[in-house]
Amino acid sequence: MSPSPKDDPTKDPVRWRILFVLLVTIFMTLIGVSIVNVAIPSIRVGLGASQSDLQWVLSGYALTFGVVLVAAGRAGDIMGRGGLFLIGVAIFTAASVAAGLAPNAEWLNTARFVQGIGSGLLNPQGLGMIQHYFRGDARGRAFGYFGTAVGFSVAIGPVLGGLLIELGGPELGWRLTFLVNVPIGVTAIVLGLLWFPRPLIVRLPRKGSGLRSLDPVGALLLGLAVLAILFPFVEKGGGAVIWLLLPFGVLLVWLWVRWERRYVRLGLSPMVDLKIFSLGSYTNGITIMALYFMGTTSVWVLVALYVQEGDGKTALQSGVFGVPAALLSAYAAYWAGSRVARYGRKVVIGGLLLALFGLAMSIVVVILHGMGHLSIWWLMVSLSFIGLAQGAVISPNQTLTLADVPLEYAGSSGAIMQTGQRIGTAVGIAVITAAAFSTLAITSWSTALVVGFSLISVVVFLALLVAIKDLRDRR
Repeated sequence: MSPSPKDDPTKDPVRWRILFVLLVTIFMTLIGVSIVNVAIPSIRVGLGASQSDLQWVLSGYALTFGVVLVAAGRAGDIMGRGGLFLIGVAIFTAASVAAGLAPNAEWLNTARFVQGIGSGLLNPQGLGMIQHYFRGDARGRAFGYFGTAVGFSVAIGPVLGGLLIELGGPELGWRLTFLVNVPIGVTAIVLGLLWFPRPLIVRLPRKGSGLRSLDPVGALLLGLAVLAILFPFVEKGGGAVIWLLLPFGVLLVWLWVRWERRYVRLGLSPMVDLKIFSLGSYTNGITIMALYFMGTTSVWVLVALYVQEGDGKTALQSGVFGVPAALLSAYAAYWAGSRVARYGRKVVIGGLLLALFGLAMSIVVVILHGMGHLSIWWLMVSLSFIGLAQGAVISPNQTLTLADVPLEYAGSSGAIMQTGQRIGTAVGIAVITAAAFSTLAITSWSTALVVGFSLISVVVFLALLVAIKDLRDRR
């Protein structure tokens, strides 16, 4: 007799409604990120914010998000993911209200820190719930829908931000870019309360092994390690001394590993089961993801700078450049997610090859445009290949990376993967944009963009080598 839906969550039809709530929320958090990028100039005017203030509007969110990810993932594994997910949504939504009503830059940055906490709390629960409710082909499709939501949010975010700023003007427009999260967040909370399985109340572990399973010392060590590693890359004005945090962060990672091993020897449940790093599919997958984000995230930063400062386009026009790529990314994520169970790592390899082709074509377009032979709008075509690559790489790679991870560590293992993405993004943007600006100091924007895209190609090629190695390991 086959298991009933009550005994087997992968047979329960309610899982698709749960997935819808997860996707609505992911859509909200990602739109919140992409809209803020467009709103920075208006925030400067509306609040009289300094350059340092504006930097922390972006960096504060990234820091708190990265720091709480793994601890939040493990808490969900122990205490129940549904309740913590809704708490994260509530925190993010309330912080969006606070950001939208901010009277000064300090208030806004505090709200952004809290937004990062909410997002860091809810994101690993979403990945853990997908692993819990979906297996095999269905898991691939679920992550495909996840990628589709990512693609649509990336496409709509900059354009929606531009429209809201146009409608509201410099004083009100940037506030609307935060307040637009509120109806989405409230909708997600209501649907979660209606559809998530009971009980929704977070289960607090009892004293003893349950409480120790949260591993507060391990959570503190890893959180401080991520903070020390990320901080130098997001804080640009600290001088040379701030880079001393990097070796300190590496030391903290070493101490965290020692602590986790000691926890296992004591017979306790660690924050992260270090045995998952012996799974080739997991270690290769998080390496591919970190390298991919280290490279391609910088594409859109460089393109926005190039078309606005190098070619005189508006912020709204700059946002339009990425729309075809984002829409194609949404379609590719669904297509690849439906086929990843059949073709495995070959899907990811194909996506990485598409990314390299799109980068090469973009370099050709920039060079020809600089020579006066081609319109800059041809970049929309070349960037479309990078959009296809994004859909073919991110969601399938998530599926393959988490395929063999035990369910009791679904949240924390997914959070480690996301932490790798955040560190890769911070390192890539810092290094690649620095190389582009150094080039710009002695030559043109076209040459600077070519240098940046060339560095990105090198990083993506390294990710391709890891993907090929993983394919061979599986064989």
